[in-house]
Amino acid sequence: MSADILFKPFDFKGLHLKNRIVMAPMTRSFSPGGVANDEVAQYYKRRAAAEVGLIVSEGTGVDRPASLNDKDVPRFHGEKELAAWKTVIDEVHAAGGVMAPQLWHVGNVRTRDPEWTPPGPYDSPSGLSRPDKAFGAPMTDEEVADAIRAFAEAASNAKKLGFDAIELHGAHGYLIDQFFWEGTNLREDAYGAKDLPGRARFAADILKAVRQEVGPDYPVIIRISQWKQQDYEVKLANDPKALEAWLGTLVDAGADILHCSQRRFWEPEFEGSDLNFAGWAKKLTGVPTITVGSVGLSGEFIAAFAGEGSKPASLEELERRLDRGDFDLVGVGRALLQDPEWVLKIRDGRTEELKSFERAALGTLY
Repeated sequence: MSADILFKPFDFKGLHLKNRIVMAPMTRSFSPGGVANDEVAQYYKRRAAAEVGLIVSEGTGVDRPASLNDKDVPRFHGEKELAAWKTVIDEVHAAGGVMAPQLWHVGNVRTRDPEWTPPGPYDSPSGLSRPDKAFGAPMTDEEVADAIRAFAEAASNAKKLGFDAIELHGAHGYLIDQFFWEGTNLREDAYGAKDLPGRARFAADILKAVRQEVGPDYPVIIRISQWKQQDYEVKLANDPKALEAWLGTLVDAGADILHCSQRRFWEPEFEGSDLNFAGWAKKLTGVPTITVGSVGLSGEFIAAFAGEGSKPASLEELERRLDRGDFDLVGVGRALLQDPEWVLKIRDGRTEELKSFERAALGTLY
């Protein structure tokens, strides 16, 4: 099998992509005071110029006081912050690229810098940072409503700035995902429930508010995961029926594309089938999906961030699944972080030029 399947164009709802490769969102913390600078713009422009099909930005904070846990992660609200993102998207478009910002709220995930705290209280559904671990206070009805507003306003601004789509971060144990997870959502109001579709109301209301702002034809992606940074083994949906009920709620509310994060894309999601998370999501909902998780590298990303190196890996299994129609797009993270020309090297068969990933790459914005 050749890599040709990766380089078939993808057209969907105003997205016109030259290939199936998506630059996955990766937190970089190179935006001083939360404002993306020219180095950030050039970082994305290099990937656009090197034929990445769709760039999804690093997570960028919505307009809530504690939406971010790092002062140097970019924000997506405020006059100078939005002006900076206008520069980014103009540079990406000038290089022939297509881009979506990832709109993010970390919930009550603690700050990484012990000497910095966010300028306001942490948001969470029930004041739990993980099951049975209290941190902060549950969000009031007014705070929930304001968070929904913040996501919708950010999506509206993305469209006005000229971004080609938006992605909501609903994965990995951050705010939207904390509402999904029964271990951190113990609410007894409309945003809490014993069943997963009920706990998905917060995400659904965000999606509806976003759709109201951007209109019916603007692509809206949501990133989801079973695993959490608080618990790598947890599953929100233990079988296809539960998964269908959860994802159907999101699609009905306005999600166009499901970005399905797992640590290793080749692992089956449920017993009895080799379909991965994205494969099941597409089978059950019919909407396009993005697979992601250690694509193009030998080791998975959590171990890599802890210092373990990863070598270039075969794409044969990925291509087999893509050719079979399991999913539509492929998220590539660390391989593109390390090497902006990864796509060109794959396209041209220059596999001997592919680079290993080393943790030191996280300390640069190349």
